[in-house]
Amino acid sequence: MCKKIPASIHLNMTLNNLLILFSALLLISCARNITTGSGTDDLVIYPSPPDTARIQFLTRISSSHDVTGSHKSFSQFIMGKEEERFINKPYGVAVGKGKIYICDTYIHGLDVIDMDKSKFTQFIPGGKGELKVPINCFVDENGYLYIADSERKQVIIFDEEGKYVACLGEADNFRPTDVFVLDNKIWVSNLLGHQIVVYSNDSSHELLNAFPEVNKDNPQSLFSPTNLFVTDTKVYVTDFGDFKIKSFSHAGEFVGAVGSYGQSIGQFSRPKGIAVDRDTNLFVVDAGFENAQIFNKEGNLLMFFGGNYKGPGDMWLPAKVTLDYNNLKYFEKFVDPAYDLKYLVLVTNQFGPDKLNIYGAVEPRKSPQTLGTKKAVSGKRKKRNSGKQGPLF
Repeated sequence: MCKKIPASIHLNMTLNNLLILFSALLLISCARNITTGSGTDDLVIYPSPPDTARIQFLTRISSSHDVTGSHKSFSQFIMGKEEERFINKPYGVAVGKGKIYICDTYIHGLDVIDMDKSKFTQFIPGGKGELKVPINCFVDENGYLYIADSERKQVIIFDEEGKYVACLGEADNFRPTDVFVLDNKIWVSNLLGHQIVVYSNDSSHELLNAFPEVNKDNPQSLFSPTNLFVTDTKVYVTDFGDFKIKSFSHAGEFVGAVGSYGQSIGQFSRPKGIAVDRDTNLFVVDAGFENAQIFNKEGNLLMFFGGNYKGPGDMWLPAKVTLDYNNLKYFEKFVDPAYDLKYLVLVTNQFGPDKLNIYGAVEPRKSPQTLGTKKAVSGKRKKRNSGKQGPLF
């Protein structure tokens, strides 16, 4: 005959079981810093062996789970699993103050990745700061955010806390497609006006300059200026309508041009985002070729990377390229031990499963190490890991 257990003992047993469950879940939560890397078994480097690798594909980000991880934790057990949020249709991307800002035209706002806190949020301001079609953005040294909105036909400025500060733009014949801040000036590419427009970066936002002179018969003019990048001495502009990257002095004098229309190496089909590294190498994203080409300061092609999407590392209608020297620590774990990481190369893809590709500009270590068990390939995959990625940062 079974002996009846008192209710008080039943309660103690239940409490003990809950305590054991709590401890187990707490251990799972503490183990969330384990990551599977870029989600692939193969190493993607450009150019392919036996040439010396200069670019390595590191990882990709397409949703909040790529940032925070999709593993269940104790907090998820208590409060429920956080809904996964996706990068939908990205265009511009900027990096500043430990955060990645992605212009997402689908949500009429920005996807924001806080690398230090491993957080994924969406910035969708209202009121005076309401966005319609945010195309490109820039973050200055103070953390201020500048957004070029092509439908609103203005550049909207927010402070480091995301509060609306001001907007600028001409009343007529103005459609901003990119924005850059340097030397206390705001540089804007104006697609409708066929010029680069320069404003003072103070409370007045005074119009300082506009160049070049509009002349459709002059090859040194701008037909369809879309993306731009400003260095200490030059202003680089993607002239989408002329299939060239044109450069000007800060005063607006024409300096030179790179590229032409065509299918050959060094030519362009649909040039879009551009960036210049500290060695004056020019990066150009081409949405037609679905790759990025790199030119030296003389305008000679050095190499290209990416390609039509077949797997991680490839591109699918890429739109923007951005370089970053300040946040290497978050991505060094993805770098093959044979290389040193010089800087990051971020490329947005408007379509496909990989919305933000993160590459590294690399160079061989001074004391060469073997590549280990990874197999080096160039833009192609033999095998992909379909498992879920852990927290990225």
